[in-house]
Amino acid sequence: MAGGRETMDGMTTEQDGVPTGQEGGRTERIVGLGSGADAVQARELATEDMILNIGPQHPSTHGVLRLRLVLDGERITAAEPIVGYMHRGAEKLFEVRDYRQIIVLANRHDWLSAFANELGVVLAVERMLGMQPPARAVWARTLLAELNRVLSHLMFLGSYPLELGAITPVFYAFRERETLQHVMEEISGGRMHYMFNRVGGLKEELPLGWLDRVTAAVAAVRRRLPDIEELIAGNEIFLARTRGIGVLDRETIMQYGVSGPIARASGVDFDLRRDEPYLAYGELPVKVVTRSAGDCQARFQVLLEQVKVSLDLADACVERLRHLPPGPINQRLPKVLKAPEGHTYAWTENPLGLNGYYLVSRGEKTPWRLKLRSASYNNIQVLREMLPGNLVADMIAILGSMFFVVGDIDK
Repeated sequence: MAGGRETMDGMTTEQDGVPTGQEGGRTERIVGLGSGADAVQARELATEDMILNIGPQHPSTHGVLRLRLVLDGERITAAEPIVGYMHRGAEKLFEVRDYRQIIVLANRHDWLSAFANELGVVLAVERMLGMQPPARAVWARTLLAELNRVLSHLMFLGSYPLELGAITPVFYAFRERETLQHVMEEISGGRMHYMFNRVGGLKEELPLGWLDRVTAAVAAVRRRLPDIEELIAGNEIFLARTRGIGVLDRETIMQYGVSGPIARASGVDFDLRRDEPYLAYGELPVKVVTRSAGDCQARFQVLLEQVKVSLDLADACVERLRHLPPGPINQRLPKVLKAPEGHTYAWTENPLGLNGYYLVSRGEKTPWRLKLRSASYNNIQVLREMLPGNLVADMIAILGSMFFVVGDIDK
């Protein structure tokens, strides 16, 4: 065998252990046979695909998400999102806790939107009870939901450029988040998991002077928001990495049930706050921000514009709360709260998209079933359609533009 080695197609290599490259569309690989064994070279008739796992622990996956990619060189030919690494069985835990205790679990699946998560649960229970919260609670909930929406959006507005190599915007985004976190923490006592919703209203009355501090915080964020926009909007590198990348069409959105900013960036003009109002949204001028390009840049633009809309809605809620007559912020409940037998479905426009709560009761103090439809689960499944055909380098840009939380996928 010295001086040459026969290969599968009858050709020989000139030097032992040295691959001769590609000839006629065939690739050559070296296969190790064990310690001390000679390498065996083989030229195959077709190029082999490479399977690459991104995650479940990877800086580009926002947490413990796993993406199984099939690559042809640098290009993705197939993609499969594999979820379940954070699954904690929240829906089963709901079934052994009463309607007050459920709130502490429900606000954690999307840790950036805790108030909005609580809201869906209490709305479902109140619908089962036929209960109407006081007007002050309705408007205060609407205000807090919009402030929570801004907090969630600011996190992604800062972290997305970071994934593409721009570190500065995240500092600006966190400055604005801290401004709003102060007023959220003052009223609820929590920074992430507010636990301020209650069946029938809110936990307690608004602190004295709190509305003035909200107005000042909203004004400060609105005044400084252009700083973030100027850092990113005209950045040539950011535009090159996002324009025309990860295009998602309307038909695919409808098939997969994609919602929220991602759907609206592809021209889907739908927002529950306007189209099926809940809380006080029926009395507010909700502007629905849409784009038609459906690419990474469009999704970022929608998120940025929605922050401005939410700040305007927050101001409108504050103004209404100032003129409401004094009254209760919640309703008195029995010591043991039981929902009547039956079922109902409540859904909300969460920061990441549509959240649905299907509640089934058998007249007990705990739900017989509480099914959670989270936005991120549907939104992430569409990656199997978006990623094929793109380069691996663009996968990071696409993944970051999907604005998901892994806990919201796994529940």
